[in-house]
Amino acid sequence: MSQQFQDDPKTLVSTEWLAAHLKDPELRVLDASWYLPTANRDPKAEFAAEHIPGARFFDIDEISDLRSDLPHMAPPVEKFMSRMRAMGVGDGHQVVVYDGAGLFSAARVWWLFRLFGIKSVAVLDGGLPKWKAEGRPVTDEEPVIRDRHMVTSVQKNLIKDVTEVARAAKLRDHEIIDARAANRFSGEVAEPRPGLRSGHIPGAKNVPFGNVLNEDGTMKDADALRRTFEAAGVNLDKPAITSCGSGVTAAVLCLALERMGKTDYSLYDGSWSEWGMYADLPIETGDA
Repeated sequence: MSQQFQDDPKTLVSTEWLAAHLKDPELRVLDASWYLPTANRDPKAEFAAEHIPGARFFDIDEISDLRSDLPHMAPPVEKFMSRMRAMGVGDGHQVVVYDGAGLFSAARVWWLFRLFGIKSVAVLDGGLPKWKAEGRPVTDEEPVIRDRHMVTSVQKNLIKDVTEVARAAKLRDHEIIDARAANRFSGEVAEPRPGLRSGHIPGAKNVPFGNVLNEDGTMKDADALRRTFEAAGVNLDKPAITSCGSGVTAAVLCLALERMGKTDYSLYDGSWSEWGMYADLPIETGDA
């Protein structure tokens, strides 16, 4: 028997919670749908056709560091603040982020808010698919935007660059946890992004992001999450660094760790898009 689901406006809230709070004046709902190119889905067009009432579209690719050659790296804090202000998101707001896959890209935006020191943000458990399956309202109407100032404070402990990850891989003083599918982690299949080597960071453990979810796309409870990480050989006493293809599903693992009460984690923003590109960085193939 699983634990009773706990709504937590700083991590994860249920569709019931969101439905009960949808008309709160200080609630801001963000649609952070994003898909791999292979999915052949257009998140902006889907948002325009239907979204949760009051939602604004958060463009993960645009609200990023466009100076980088790597996909959707964390934006400079000034850009994040200006984009949020333009969307009417700011101080005193409770933010709920969802996506059209269930629980996939929304966690990336949750992590971005945390990176900039904003904690009153939660992911919608089960996302738009669960919301719609329950017959809850959707609309094609755009919300009225009112400007709101935002105070930020960058939390450098939540992000790692390639140098820091290379050091952690060498010293083995962190657990590097890779959220990609097992056959990508082992190097058995080619990466979806052309030009990248196949395999994983030396010493990394593999927890495909789907393993922390239930069949309906909701997140497992804390006990089941702990068992999932331990089954993959993760030593939860060590600080964790999450990684994936391009820093999106790595954030699902961050959210899972936070739900378990483990707070000493960070996300490798460049992830395999960066590591797999450089021939001088070591890789391993096969199982962890």
